[in-house]
Amino acid sequence: HEVADLKARDLQNSINLKSFVETEPVVVTTTVWQCCATTSSLASSSSSTYTSTEAPSSTTTTATTTSTTTTTTATSTTTTTTTTSTSSYVAPTTTTTATTTTTAAATTSSGVSADWTSTPSNGDYCTTGFGGRTAPTNTDSKIQYTGNVGNPWGSNIIEVAESEASQYKYVVQFNGSNTDKWTVAVWNKIGPDGKMTGWYGHSAVSFTIEVGEARYVAFDENSQGAWGAAAGDSLPTDKYGGYSCTWGEFDFGNAGNGEWSGWDVSAIQAQAAAQQVQGMSICSSLGADCSIISSGAVTVTNAYLQKDAGVDGIGGKAPAGAVRLITQLDYSD
Repeated sequence: HEVADLKARDLQNSINLKSFVETEPVVVTTTVWQCCATTSSLASSSSSTYTSTEAPSSTTTTATTTSTTTTTTATSTTTTTTTTSTSSYVAPTTTTTATTTTTAAATTSSGVSADWTSTPSNGDYCTTGFGGRTAPTNTDSKIQYTGNVGNPWGSNIIEVAESEASQYKYVVQFNGSNTDKWTVAVWNKIGPDGKMTGWYGHSAVSFTIEVGEARYVAFDENSQGAWGAAAGDSLPTDKYGGYSCTWGEFDFGNAGNGEWSGWDVSAIQAQAAAQQVQGMSICSSLGADCSIISSGAVTVTNAYLQKDAGVDGIGGKAPAGAVRLITQLDYSD
């Protein structure tokens, strides 16, 4: 299987951002399942409302030579993938029974999961807190592929409490530095303008994570993008206004690729801007499929450096189903 490619680096020789057609996202009406034991106050907090600083229009074209995203290419030895990039989107449908299945696996007496890595035994995942889903566009292109960016934009990504995390399908645990508070911002690959500008000052979720603290972010189906993290109160940016720290990149439940998921750590943007490479590791909750860059890029494991910008298939991947990732910020050897 070939996970939809997030790499803006692939645009360097073939795509001009100004050529993108600005179209309104197609909204797919869905039923929001009230399957959570409680409605997360985090999901409705200000940290889940997207913020943005528009990238200067005069640098849009130039940005294509420096702005970089990556993801993994999932492969399979038992099936063919010749048509996955053009698979049609199956819109979620409402049912009369969806709201009746609310019990999650491994629950306490209060009905809340005792372990954030567990999953509902009946396979019904919570969508409380998410906005509407947008249908994919540009489905015949890995680079320009636009998945679910939420309606309103960014509402496909929410922060949730640890006690509720197990009820969501795609969840990332962020673990803070051992020495300093850090800022984390999470964004969609496709920005609010419908172009590949998600990392130019935009964020669907942002928060400050204290020393040793753990925070949880849930992602809706068919979401592609990245997060950045750095010490202090903001993320560094390059001369074009793009986030230039170490990135953690994601592709969850790609509808054009059999709902495969992929992730990786990338220092391409930081190195392209000649700025600090922050340490970060991303592993599945089972400790497998790790992608790691240590502080200063002293150690690099299954992750992207600037020299790897033309390489596919780096990072972790998982077939259709729930994903639980553990991200360690400020990772060092």
